[in-house]
Amino acid sequence: MTIKAIINAVKGEKWCQVLTVLMRLTVGGVFVFSGFTKGVDPWGGSYKVTDYLSAMGMEQWTGTALFIAVALAAFEFMLGIALVVGAYRRSAPWMALLMLLVMTPLTLWIAVTGAVPDCGCFGDALHLSGWATFGKNVLLLLGTVYLLAFNRSVRGIYGPAVQWMVMAASFALVMALAYYGYFKQPLIDYRPYPVGTRLVATDAGDADEEGEDDFIFIYSKDGVSREFTIDSLPDEEDGWQYETRYHARRPHGKVVVQNAEDSNGIAILDDEGNDVTVDVLGGSRRTVLLLFPDLPRVGVVNSYTLNELTDAALVTQADVIGLTPASPGEVEQWQDISMASYPIYNMDDSELKMIARGNPAVVYLEDGTIKWKRTLASLEDAEQPFELAQMGEDYDADAIITRLMVTYLLVLLAVLIINRSHLVVKSLWRRKPQQETKD
Repeated sequence: MTIKAIINAVKGEKWCQVLTVLMRLTVGGVFVFSGFTKGVDPWGGSYKVTDYLSAMGMEQWTGTALFIAVALAAFEFMLGIALVVGAYRRSAPWMALLMLLVMTPLTLWIAVTGAVPDCGCFGDALHLSGWATFGKNVLLLLGTVYLLAFNRSVRGIYGPAVQWMVMAASFALVMALAYYGYFKQPLIDYRPYPVGTRLVATDAGDADEEGEDDFIFIYSKDGVSREFTIDSLPDEEDGWQYETRYHARRPHGKVVVQNAEDSNGIAILDDEGNDVTVDVLGGSRRTVLLLFPDLPRVGVVNSYTLNELTDAALVTQADVIGLTPASPGEVEQWQDISMASYPIYNMDDSELKMIARGNPAVVYLEDGTIKWKRTLASLEDAEQPFELAQMGEDYDADAIITRLMVTYLLVLLAVLIINRSHLVVKSLWRRKPQQETKD
């Protein structure tokens, strides 16, 4: 008996149809989650694409990193939705297969070489080890092969005539998420520094009196990563492999992860390399942080808004501090052309990118706690003079993403009603003659 004959023999079985629906939900759900988390944070996606291009020696293409990141997010989300709702039953599994045939060998290369520390499959929402990522793709590949054989045996939720509407709505949702994530800040902050995080203790002695600094170590075994404290480190002879460590601060008994990289957390350095973090951010004060992850690419046109923001901060007796990984020469050049009156300190670019997205980005602190953060571009049209304490009130991320998701779901529901209403009419029409006959 041929494979085709076997498929035809079992595709009508109840268990096969149930398994097909489960495979749609599983494989499609992973793609939906992956595309959503990438779409929310296009800055993070572009950073990860840049890492891949650099690891493969393709630095000349880094200028396209943002486009690739957003396009990949939209494609994954739309493909996932198509699989979940059973749209494009023939082509959707083929598209998933082609993508996995590219991504599976790529993740195997990452697992073997460690060229990219984290695959970035789910943005900053979920971090997997290299081998766990490869295993995940292998399982998705098997599920996709199953759908290639049996996906057409179960009808989709939407008819062929309106499937393009579902895809259009899904594309629009990802573009809206990416717009807010790029021009303002991600609507969902998966990084260790959401609004409300205390970057440093209020006073220099708070950490000693009311908390403690500690490290959380990440070890992996059999593709599973776990966290350990310094007092409970696993034995490497049992198969545990060290991956990285997180610097955690525990003010008032609450753990706040300071950085998801292998570093000592927030570290601000002066011109001589001295750690001045507590001096700069500690104490009871209001502080405006200007983050320049890539100072040479900050246009001079931004200097006007930066200087206006600086003047507004000084009126309210708030400190203004620039942070950048740029060299002293680049900092001096920027100060000359922008006429910046604020001091600029050095910080690792990965830390800056974790605190806030944008180049430049603005973060407002009160007593060392993040009150709001935005890209500078989103503040250029803000009412001046700037009211620092209230500037974050016009960007309610929770309300925005709730409106977007509700609108998206209502559109899908409306399309479904329009698409399937004729079935209801047809059913009622068939019942009418039967009732008249009975009468």
